[in-house]
Amino acid sequence: MRVLSGIQPSGQLHLGNYFGSILPNLEFIGKAKESFFFIADLHALTTMHDAETLRKAREDIVLDYLACGFDPKKAAIYDQSSIPEHTELMWILSTVTPMGLLERAVSYKDKVQQGVTASAGLFTYPVLMAADILLYQADTVPVGRDQKQHVEIARDIAVKFNNLYGETFTVPEPSIRAEVAVVPGTDGRKMSKSYGNTIPLFAADAEVKKAIMGIVTDSKGANDPKDPEQCTIYQLHKLFLSKEQSKALAEEYRRGLAYGEAKKRLLEAFIDTFGVIRAKRTKLSAQDATKTLEAGRVRAQAVAAATMAQVRKAVGLR
Repeated sequence: MRVLSGIQPSGQLHLGNYFGSILPNLEFIGKAKESFFFIADLHALTTMHDAETLRKAREDIVLDYLACGFDPKKAAIYDQSSIPEHTELMWILSTVTPMGLLERAVSYKDKVQQGVTASAGLFTYPVLMAADILLYQADTVPVGRDQKQHVEIARDIAVKFNNLYGETFTVPEPSIRAEVAVVPGTDGRKMSKSYGNTIPLFAADAEVKKAIMGIVTDSKGANDPKDPEQCTIYQLHKLFLSKEQSKALAEEYRRGLAYGEAKKRLLEAFIDTFGVIRAKRTKLSAQDATKTLEAGRVRAQAVAAATMAQVRKAVGLR
């Protein structure tokens, strides 16, 4: 089984990234025959237009992954932009992709509503994502529920191409951990940098505390019974707990656990879980990022080149 996942270098990694993407990805490394992780810097250009910010964010992503336990000896992490086959395959796939398929993409409409410029790049984002996946013949793509449609589009494009030119691409399957399909942000919406509602993994202690203590709650009194399933604090806290612990905590909410106390416990759980990881992050350097990316690029390039040789032959370019 070959697993592939990507992440945009669009700012500090947060709790949603960790539980929704990083942790599932790291767990896959031991199970998969091969694992590829790409930094989606080409995708980031749809929203990020400052060169130095992009360069810094790209480096930070690698160091963050290393701190979280990524082992470059067991898997490859690389810049999407360092493998030119991504954009070559995107163009070829775009010639067989129906416009209606892209017009149904929910993420395009959502981003435009959020104020992102409606560029051609944003509209064709799913085709580049399909190229990212199909280029490596990925069997499994771990994603959050909000990204499931993009994998489904990649599947549709792969099937269309295979029907036209013969069996060329592996048709990928999305993998979604139901319990963390969508991690709520501090305002109750999906945790997202674009909403400004994140709990950052590697920010200063004071910033993390401010984010957690600022989680939005309802107007129930300190000792009033509360519904844990409707409480953002509980939904975040249970990510750190076993099923038995989650059940016990839920009962405390129903008996009237005060929101202030609940936030303090969540902060303690965060510090206990990420203390070692946060300390490790401070010891990593730019050289660690460069070395890791170069090793990943070499491994990814070999697979990408082999796939493109098949594609070019299939469509008649070779």
